[in-house]
Amino acid sequence: MGSCYPATGNLLIGRAVNLTATSTCGLNGPERYCIVSHLQQPEKCFECNSQHPYDPNVHSNSHRIENVIYLTDSNRVNTWWQSVHGVCESVSIRLNLEAEFHFTHLIMKFKTFRPAALVIERSADFGRTWRPYRYYASNCTRTFPSIPANGLHHINDIICEERYSDIEPSTNGEVKSLKSTCSNLLRITNLRINFTKLNTLGDDLLDRRPEVLQKYYYAIYELVVRGSCFCYGHASECAPVPGVNAREIGMIHGRCVCKHNTEGLNCERCRNFHHDLPWRPAEAENPHTCRECNCNGHADHCHFDMAVYMATGNVTGGVCDDCLHNTMGRNCETCKPFYYQDPNRDVRDPRVCISCDCDPVGSLEGGVCDTHTNFEMGMIAGQCRCKVNVKGTRCDDCKEGYYGLSQNDPLGCQPCNCDPRGIIVMGAPCDQISGDCSCKRYVTGRYCNQCLPEYWGLSNDLAGCRPCDCDFGGAFNNRCMMETGQCDCRRHLIGRQCSDVQPGYFCAPLDFYKYEAEDPDVRTVHREHTLSHMVTWTGPGFSRVKDGAGLVFTIDNIPYPMEYDIMIRYEPEVCDKIKYKIYLSLHVLSCSMCSYRYIQMPRPFCFEPSNRYVVTIRFQRHGATHRHLTAFILIDSLVLIPKYMELPGFQGNTPESEQRQEEMIRYMCLDSFMITPMPALAEMSCECDPQGSLSGECDVVGGQCRCKPNVIGRRCDQCAPGTYGFGVSGCTACDCHSDGSLSHQCDPVTGQCQCRQGATGRQCSDCQPGQWGFPSCTPCQCNGHADLCDPRTGECRGCRDFTAGHLCERCMDTFFGNPALGSGQHCRPCPCPNNPNSDNFNALSCQVDHTSDQIMCNCKQGYMGLRCDQCAPGYYGNPEQPGGQCFPCECNGNIDTQDPESCDPRTGECIKCLYHTDGPSCAQCQIGYYGNALAHDCRRCTCVTAGTLQSACSDGHCDCDRQTGACLCREHVVGHNCDQCAPNYWNFGQDQGCEPCNCNSQHALGTHCNMFTGQCHCHSGFGGKQCTECELFHWGDPREQCHECNCNPEGTEIAQCDRLTGACECREGAAGLQCNQCARGFTGIFPKCIQCHPCFQLWDDALCQIRRDLDHIQSRVQEILKGGITPGAGDARIKELEGKLKQVKDLIITQDRDRVLYVAFKKLLVSLTDQFEKVKQYYQESLQAEMKCNASVFGPMSPVEESNKTRARTEDLLDEIENSINRNVAAHNKSLSDLQKQAHDLHKQVNQLSDQVCGGHSNNSVNGSCPDSQCGGAGCHDNQGNHVCGGVGCSGTVGTSVAALNDTRNVTDSLNTLQDIAAMTQKLKNQTINTLEKANKLSKELKESNKNLTEFIEKIKNFLTEEGADPESIEKVAQEVLSITLPLNRTVLDKMIAQIKESLSNISNIEGIEVKDMTNITKEALKASGKAIEKAQAALKEAHNNLNSTRNATAEVQNLGTCKFTGFTYFL
Repeated sequence: MGSCYPATGNLLIGRAVNLTATSTCGLNGPERYCIVSHLQQPEKCFECNSQHPYDPNVHSNSHRIENVIYLTDSNRVNTWWQSVHGVCESVSIRLNLEAEFHFTHLIMKFKTFRPAALVIERSADFGRTWRPYRYYASNCTRTFPSIPANGLHHINDIICEERYSDIEPSTNGEVKSLKSTCSNLLRITNLRINFTKLNTLGDDLLDRRPEVLQKYYYAIYELVVRGSCFCYGHASECAPVPGVNAREIGMIHGRCVCKHNTEGLNCERCRNFHHDLPWRPAEAENPHTCRECNCNGHADHCHFDMAVYMATGNVTGGVCDDCLHNTMGRNCETCKPFYYQDPNRDVRDPRVCISCDCDPVGSLEGGVCDTHTNFEMGMIAGQCRCKVNVKGTRCDDCKEGYYGLSQNDPLGCQPCNCDPRGIIVMGAPCDQISGDCSCKRYVTGRYCNQCLPEYWGLSNDLAGCRPCDCDFGGAFNNRCMMETGQCDCRRHLIGRQCSDVQPGYFCAPLDFYKYEAEDPDVRTVHREHTLSHMVTWTGPGFSRVKDGAGLVFTIDNIPYPMEYDIMIRYEPEVCDKIKYKIYLSLHVLSCSMCSYRYIQMPRPFCFEPSNRYVVTIRFQRHGATHRHLTAFILIDSLVLIPKYMELPGFQGNTPESEQRQEEMIRYMCLDSFMITPMPALAEMSCECDPQGSLSGECDVVGGQCRCKPNVIGRRCDQCAPGTYGFGVSGCTACDCHSDGSLSHQCDPVTGQCQCRQGATGRQCSDCQPGQWGFPSCTPCQCNGHADLCDPRTGECRGCRDFTAGHLCERCMDTFFGNPALGSGQHCRPCPCPNNPNSDNFNALSCQVDHTSDQIMCNCKQGYMGLRCDQCAPGYYGNPEQPGGQCFPCECNGNIDTQDPESCDPRTGECIKCLYHTDGPSCAQCQIGYYGNALAHDCRRCTCVTAGTLQSACSDGHCDCDRQTGACLCREHVVGHNCDQCAPNYWNFGQDQGCEPCNCNSQHALGTHCNMFTGQCHCHSGFGGKQCTECELFHWGDPREQCHECNCNPEGTEIAQCDRLTGACECREGAAGLQCNQCARGFTGIFPKCIQCHPCFQLWDDALCQIRRDLDHIQSRVQEILKGGITPGAGDARIKELEGKLKQVKDLIITQDRDRVLYVAFKKLLVSLTDQFEKVKQYYQESLQAEMKCNASVFGPMSPVEESNKTRARTEDLLDEIENSINRNVAAHNKSLSDLQKQAHDLHKQVNQLSDQVCGGHSNNSVNGSCPDSQCGGAGCHDNQGNHVCGGVGCSGTVGTSVAALNDTRNVTDSLNTLQDIAAMTQKLKNQTINTLEKANKLSKELKESNKNLTEFIEKIKNFLTEEGADPESIEKVAQEVLSITLPLNRTVLDKMIAQIKESLSNISNIEGIEVKDMTNITKEALKASGKAIEKAQAALKEAHNNLNSTRNATAEVQNLGTCKFTGFTYFL
């Protein structure tokens, strides 16, 4: 059983009190109104009085809103609702329902015109919110512009309709709403109809008199709101809502009589205790019945939980409320906390839950136990859940390693927290009551987690902690951090034990305070560091002290006040077992100088800081009475060694101090201090010199910095002996030459060695100037052309007289001759073709050919010829002229530079281009080639001839773009090489290009196709070249859809089916549309079909005969239904047929037991029985129809009689309407005559206005030409359709305005002409002034040039008359004079003078200008220009005279040179 729905009816019935209107005529008293259709009747206006409800006998003119519920009253007289006329167009009708209803559709039948616009709104929340349902308007776009009017696209679309808002018909027009299938639109509690605009005849716009407005209002005969009680498919009938007492016949009530375990006014919820499934509206196949909750008998209420429903896979969602008997859970299936389920009782037993027995102090949640048994989850019913640190059946004991059971402790017991590394016993680490732990030997603390003082590193060792072992000198004490063992270090000491030094600092040794013996007054013996010798000294070396001499040491850097031993380090010059006496202040010490390399004073001295001490030492041989001149001693340094007994850590009688003193003596540390550095306790900064050291770090002991090469000193602040130039790169070795220097040492700053006589240079390794070949120096040999030479090779430097070579033995390039000493020749310039310093010299060098006595020039690149006065192949220019050059032919490397004809030797135009290039510069590819000609990359065009324009191809080759290679393609052909059709085109290779694919837009995957075949890519099921046919093995209409044949291959002859019907061509024994069934006459399971027994054909013929008889019976039934009773079809005939059917049935049952045939005949028998029953039914209906037909034709209440009466009333009504229409026509005719009169008066007024504006009347013809009015007028047009108004000779406003406009334009043109004249005059003035300035400037320049030329000629004369002028100088002067040219020749100057005169003649025409002031100014400028021209001509004449004088002087110079130096005529 599926859903059920109540009956549908008019929701207005029984709800008159719930129907309201915002406007009703006559509510406050009688009101007069009129109608449009009573034009010919004398009475066309009526009265409306709605003060009382409608009564057909007393208040028949009451038109309240409840009149729309029924179309007529009890007397079949139409009733209607009517609004107040002429007051407001916005009127609303509202229906309030007492419950939620299904709204199906709405019908309104109007008495007057239908509204021009209305809106239907609905509410589903009893009027709190409203939503539009449908819009109606005669013009939706204008009335409701934001509402779509193009039909529904979705179910819930809100649209506007125009078909129900026409002005016709004037009465009985209907407005209908379409039935919606959307459930949201069907649910309503309120309905509101808003009329927003009236339909009128338009006269209300011109005339607002009451008699006009009284005929426009809203009036409705009948309003039908179809709907049903809204029950969501859970009720088939409805009852009145409580509180609603209306019981009218046909009323649709609002309270559903619910089924499917639902309840509520609309069956909108499930019944109590039926919430196991979600409430849903009933469906056709599923009623969605609410299911009872399962609470195991422990609850009476439940609710639905969607989360539970989804979690159970949409199986159950009921949750029980207020579970009893100490149960809980969704189905009251578990026990509450502190209770557990008795495994021996049923879950529905009221005593199934038993109280837990757990110690609340040690159990979780105050004594909660497992509610039931579940071995997978580790649960046992009644088992206590102990706290984390508690154990026991009742949770009343602490676990091992824990103590102090407490109820306030969430874990039950506190952990011992004993550190496992510091305790002795692991089994019972602490006391169960106090929690105290048992610690190891060097461990302390309540939890055995701390080390004893001077111990660290708590671990699993037997003792637990390790000693600190802090360095006694580097740490303040022997305490350290327990975690890391870090000791408390002194300043600049690091490391765990404070035994390391901080980077940048060092520990000073006991012999740190040393004072070098090197003294400027004493000779120093430098010692160089070598890898093969051990360094036994400090500083640069030793001081060489004579017998009886002494040294003075100054001490001013004592760090601590204490006693120091004084030690002297030395080295004997000759070990001769000589004893020396050393006098140190007042002390004398005698010692042998060969036993040791140091000597220590017998007792220490006390030194204090901030004091300056001077120590004087004198050395004298023991027992000698006089000094020995050759006895010397080498003193290295004086050293102060502190007494270690006074150092921290050695003082006192403590065991530690005594142990350290014993170690000092045992390991002979004290003796080693004398020679090698040892650790000490004083920490000092490295202070490495940034220039001499590699980094800022130094040796941890002693502080020696890491020095750069050849740098020494603890701080790397001085050069080593034999080096110099202390800087960022260290020091440089002196490298003094052994033959030229006195020693290996050099100046520490400059590096200058001490040279022997005859040697020079920093290293004393060079000869004196003018010599070479050190150390065997010889004079330089330069043939008298140089004074210096290379000191190593002897090559001459600075060769003079145009010579060059190792010994200045040859002429330099561009000169020739033999400059060797004694040859008597000099180097002379090469004539190629002029001198090297001239602007016409094109050779690299030259030489004399002694066989021909000719000078052979070695030309520069690009030149050739005996004198290099021709351009070489590949070059062009005019090298034979002064200043002329040869330039490379700009052919971009695309010519043969060895070919003289590759380019023009004068212009440089390329002639023979290579590599398929072309053009005057060979910068482009030849026709038929493309690419980069500049890169020798011209390739033949690869155009496909079948796709390229025929005009671009010849002899099988086509032209293309010379840069890109793009070919000129035919129409619809694309590709760089024109090798393919454009997208969506095919048939490549045709003369006209490619053809469009024309693929079907609906059946093709796209618009593209195969370029050669034109085959489109079709959707599945479609085929053909353009996808306009069905695909192979498909059938159907390709315009709609193609279907796959799906012919069974085992039952068909071919795979293709009929393209129209889809029927497959079956083999013998197969049947069906797809040949997948056994054919008639065959049995078995397809495809194993076996032909039936031959008797089947006999039965089959009988069945066919029966089917034909049944078809005949069915046709007779149809005839009976159409025409009535058929003779011979009485009861007897029916009984006869029943008997025959019974015989057939018995025959089939008794005679044939074959299963297949029995089933077939059984189906046939059922069919025959059904047909027979239908025959009986149709027969009875035919009898009833005959009786109804007779009753409808005859009798006083028959429909025919009623039809006659209706016809008579209709004719009377038509006559009445005709009279009304005639009266309206008469009224309209009168109104038209009035309008024509008004139009005639308006025409006169227009003519008068046209005369005033255009100057003529507006009597236009049919085509608007106005032939009798030349000035045009209102409505007049010319032949082109342009408006005509005014003109020449017209007195109208337009003509006057045009004339004024023309005058204004003429004045403006005149002003513009005057402005142009003034501008031209100003421009001419400026040109004249510029000409004058240029003439003055030219005159000044000519004077200056004349002066300079005169001075130059005077200088030449003076030079030529002087004595001692050599021929070479005279020749140079003559060449310079000959090379002088004027900037312009005489022809150009004459031409310029003619142009100036012509300009002046043009300027003379300025007199015609009417502006007198400007003319006077121009004339004055012309006079000044004339004077300037005269001065210029005089200056030019003087310049010509000077030029002639210069030429004469030059000729004299030439004659003089020729006569005086006949042997050098080739220079001129």
